Amino acid sequence: MKSSEIRFKIELDDENVPEKIFWQATDSPVKGLEETKAINISIWDQKFRETLRIDLWSKEMPVDEMKKFYVDTIGGMANSLRTSTDDNFMADEMEKLCNTLVAYLKEGEKKDK
Repeated sequence: MKSSEIRFKIELDDENVPEKIFWQATDSPVKGLEETKAINISIWDQKFRETLRIDLWSKEMPVDEMKKFYVDTIGGMANSLRTSTDDNFMADEMEKLCNTLVAYLKEGEKKDK
């Protein structure tokens, strides 16, 4: 059986706030650690029937990029939900939320200019 690993390395400041975040996947064509500004990991705990989450972002992650990161995450979850469960209603509702949030972010960009 084939196996694959995803590895994270987090550099913390004196108060345990992430300074830098790195990741590496054994199946990635890129070798070595790659830097990122944020990660969002959800793990299903089948024993307790609940989701465990790890959300980390570095001090350098801009707020506007963080908002886009979460909208993209919801959109990705909508696609995964549709593919894995064939539940079009839930996926469509999540996509509607993404569209609403994208419009909100675009309106905020206009006000900032």
